[in-house]
Amino acid sequence: MLEEVERWLTKRSWSAADRPLSALVAAKRRSGSTVSVVLPALNEEATVGAIVAEIRRSLMEAVPLVDELVVIDSGSTDRTSQEAAAAGARVVHRDAILPRMPAVPGKGEVLWRSLMVTSGDIVCFVDADLKDFSPDFVSGIVGPLLTDPDVDFVKAMYDRPLGSAPGQGGRVTELMARPVLNLHWPHLAGFVQPLGGEYAVRRSLLEQLPFPVGYGVELGLLVDALHTVGLDALAQVDVGVRIHRHQDGLALGRMAAAIYRTAQLRLARGHLVRPELTQFERGDDGFVARTTKVDTEERPPMIEITEYRGGRLAEPSQEPLPEHTAHTRVPDSYHRRTG
Repeated sequence: MLEEVERWLTKRSWSAADRPLSALVAAKRRSGSTVSVVLPALNEEATVGAIVAEIRRSLMEAVPLVDELVVIDSGSTDRTSQEAAAAGARVVHRDAILPRMPAVPGKGEVLWRSLMVTSGDIVCFVDADLKDFSPDFVSGIVGPLLTDPDVDFVKAMYDRPLGSAPGQGGRVTELMARPVLNLHWPHLAGFVQPLGGEYAVRRSLLEQLPFPVGYGVELGLLVDALHTVGLDALAQVDVGVRIHRHQDGLALGRMAAAIYRTAQLRLARGHLVRPELTQFERGDDGFVARTTKVDTEERPPMIEITEYRGGRLAEPSQEPLPEHTAHTRVPDSYHRRTG
């Protein structure tokens, strides 16, 4: 490990317990910063309601830490939107945001569009499939941004069990992301969970970064943040244990391919010869080859989008949406912030 990374680990790695809620609320009051929490969600009716309810109860009602809680539904076919709205989130459908640019499938697409319908100076992303959710997943990673003006990007770190096996989760991290980062971006080798979906970032940084539309978004943002603000502006916070729904091997392969493609673009800014992945499943007559496209699109930095710079949204889509997903108005504070 680079000596610079060893120093970074001692200086920029903390525990959620290092900053009690009372200290965070006081720091937030002094700084005048606002905090938005965004949950990207696709068919997460079993977990999204409990996460929303806990954030509201612990970080909005008990203490005024979170100002805005938004669930972006990326096309769920179950009751994700209803469960999130009932628990107290503002629910916005992905397709209602910036409708002049047709949405493409992918987590990164949803995170990118969320900047259009949130107003916080600090944006905190949390995956919607977490079980036994703790508010530390939010307060822990927001904390350094409220207390240290030199920190711009904070990742959560945690244990990831696989069933009853401790530390065996995060298979794509260990087999793809960690080797790639260590080999090509050794300054990021100190991140325990580089692909984790829980991280908080200053809006002023997020709006400068391109967003890979799919699974490569976490690696892409981390690498680009390093090049934009430097290692010392990045940090990580231990929030305990992360329990969530695990993907099967084929899905992990698709994730790994998208992550590799994201890394490859950042290494050479070139083009893949064949942006497809062939996998095999056993059928009645032997193995069947199935080929899927690898994400090959990225969204530009949000600051380049006319509607964002102008402090307003595009005209709403003409296609009717459920009533609880139709609200996409930018708060007045957003207009004041952008002028």
